[in-house]
Amino acid sequence: MRIIAKRTLKEFWVKHKDSEQALLSWYKVSKNAKWQNFKDVKQQFGTCKIIGQDRIIFKIKGNNYRLIVKVTFTNQIIWIRFIGTHDEYDKINAKEI
Repeated sequence: MRIIAKRTLKEFWVKHKDSEQALLSWYKVSKNAKWQNFKDVKQQFGTCKIIGQDRIIFKIKGNNYRLIVKVTFTNQIIWIRFIGTHDEYDKINAKEI
């Protein structure tokens, strides 16, 4: 999978140093994945939640943080849409971000 943009993750872990290893781990697994559908993602990340037609929420670092991505399986692209704390997550609409 091609992930756009890793820079967003880096900017986040600079502010939240305890998230760096978990985000790097997610990035490595996702980048090397060849997901064809949501079922493939769910098999690899059992705690993720699928919302809407193209969004997935991942629990990062024991659910201390939330990562929302938009996925296009046909093009093998993941767009980082949001990374934040629970408080920040509670203030957004995950289906529209």
